[in-house]
Amino acid sequence: MIAHQTIAVIGAGAWGTALANATTRAGRDVILYARDKAAADTLARTRENPKLPGIALADRVTVTSDLAQAATAQAVLLVTPAQNLREAAIALAPHLAPRTPVIVCAKGIERGSHKFMTEIVAEVAPQAETAILSGPSFDIDVARGLPTAVTLAARDEALARALVHALGSATFRPYHTTDVRGVEIGGAAKNVLAIAAGIVAGRALGASALAALTTRGFAELMRLGLACDAKAETIAGLSGLGDLLLSCSTPQSRNFSLGLALGRGETPNRAKLAEGAFTAPVLIELAGERNVEMPVASAVAAILSGALTVDAAIEALLTRPFRSEG
Repeated sequence: MIAHQTIAVIGAGAWGTALANATTRAGRDVILYARDKAAADTLARTRENPKLPGIALADRVTVTSDLAQAATAQAVLLVTPAQNLREAAIALAPHLAPRTPVIVCAKGIERGSHKFMTEIVAEVAPQAETAILSGPSFDIDVARGLPTAVTLAARDEALARALVHALGSATFRPYHTTDVRGVEIGGAAKNVLAIAAGIVAGRALGASALAALTTRGFAELMRLGLACDAKAETIAGLSGLGDLLLSCSTPQSRNFSLGLALGRGETPNRAKLAEGAFTAPVLIELAGERNVEMPVASAVAAILSGALTVDAAIEALLTRPFRSEG
């Protein structure tokens, strides 16, 4: 088994801080990187991230604003928003030793290039070994040490197994797979579908409608996944169905909250849009390229672009022709 005793976490937001604490529970030493030096110094002194109030940073976490220092770790968790991942990976790449595992912890598809997150890392840091971590997990739960299960994917099964052992503990349980694309599709698509779920809740259409929407959204996710050569068991697993169920069930999900605001007729803050808002148009283009029908995701994209009102989108979905389930 490959040993990864020192783990770097690039990104000291709520999710990065939560993963840093979780990784120490696996017995690892963690270097938590914050790009802003003042923020890094404050976090190192107070040992508490303002985004996770009341949760102390574990003793085995060293905070730094020195990216070169962080890159000396034996494995790296890249914890940035999806649309900022390329910038972070470009900055990290020159400091990485050959074959250092870089585990992406972002869910989305890059605007413009239509690339998945591991494709970006492979492009800008070809010397790295890429992997991805995804699944039903809220930062506050992970930070508190509440039981959480996720999926970790790498094309090299031995690497995936080694990383699971490096990060896993009694309360943070990664399951390994080699289906990288399946994990990435699940994480990207569920964000868009969670916006739709929030719209249903915001319009007070009822629990039955929410269950129907989530189920039909999962059917769309499965169709797209299979068209992109993902494994059905991955889409039906933690990083697909599991993450979809979590994100479609509570305002704790930023994507669900965005949909909730849209459903209530509120105007969301364009500067603080959830990741699904950026992924929606790219996801629809990806589906179109593969002749995959995704009416729920398409409705979300149309609402976000202003092409359809919420009411018009709901009516369009409710008046679709009857068909067999599938």
